[in-house]
Amino acid sequence: MQPLFELAELETVLPQIYQTLNPSPCRQWPLLSDELGCSAFLKHENHNPTGAFKVRGGLVYLENLLKREPTCQGIASATRGNHGQSIAMAAAKLGLKALIVVPEGNSIEKNAAMKAFGAELVIAGKDFDESRKVATQMAEERSWHMVPSFHRDLVLGVASYAYEMFNSQPLDAVYIPIGMGSGICAVITIRDLLKLDTEVIGVVSTGADAIKQSFEQKKIISTDSVNTYADGMACREPQAAAMNIIQNGASRIVSVNDDEIASAQRQLFSCCHTVAEGAGAAALAALKQERDLQQNKNIGLVLSGANIDRELFSQVLQGNTPTMPK
Repeated sequence: MQPLFELAELETVLPQIYQTLNPSPCRQWPLLSDELGCSAFLKHENHNPTGAFKVRGGLVYLENLLKREPTCQGIASATRGNHGQSIAMAAAKLGLKALIVVPEGNSIEKNAAMKAFGAELVIAGKDFDESRKVATQMAEERSWHMVPSFHRDLVLGVASYAYEMFNSQPLDAVYIPIGMGSGICAVITIRDLLKLDTEVIGVVSTGADAIKQSFEQKKIISTDSVNTYADGMACREPQAAAMNIIQNGASRIVSVNDDEIASAQRQLFSCCHTVAEGAGAAALAALKQERDLQQNKNIGLVLSGANIDRELFSQVLQGNTPTMPK
């Protein structure tokens, strides 16, 4: 399968990424590793300026956009939060106006962060996929550029974390949460370009398993709804371009429920004193399911983000699993 890009192109965009952020740590935590029976390396994307991995993709996407469309005045996009923060931050840096559409009931603190980066925030739609339709319409009305949730330039930027991770130490397997797919596609692409035999395992929520269904049935399967507090994985309409890469490069897709995610968040806090949002803890939740398969191995866990509202995280730390409003 033809890769989305070559290593030489990634190396050309690294300087522009590192003007904004530092390489994130890929750290083994002894207590966590002892409890899992393997050497667990956390890729700390929660340490990035927006608290999540997507900032890398937004920087590259918008810089390349302005090279193609130097007269572009503004951009629009839809998000549950981390993608929107990435786009808002990059737009502000480059002097572009940004319109971000989020669904009803979206994270209060993620909404506030996007507005703080300078974005115009619109609340519309019952979930991400409905918000995306609204954002597309508003972009057309304003003659602004619509930033997709999956694009090779987004993957190119995100691939910088995969490049850092694979160059930090040998890994037998990597577990990665999946939303729209840029993270796992970046890891698969870099793994293949570096000619490594590392197993890549995707993770979804049992309440948002369209990616898993699509992977197993080898065709695009959309669901009518999503039901998880891990909003970074709340996808019900998989993207064909992402699914093609996942289908060809992932070993399997593991689904984890909200109780398992909450338990993993507590374990990350107690073992590593680190904050993970729901999607950010999903990789650990999946490894705990498969711990018997991974004993005594080097395992990478992508901690994709830390952006969880204080009220929800308080519930998690008290031993509860947050529930979504019906």
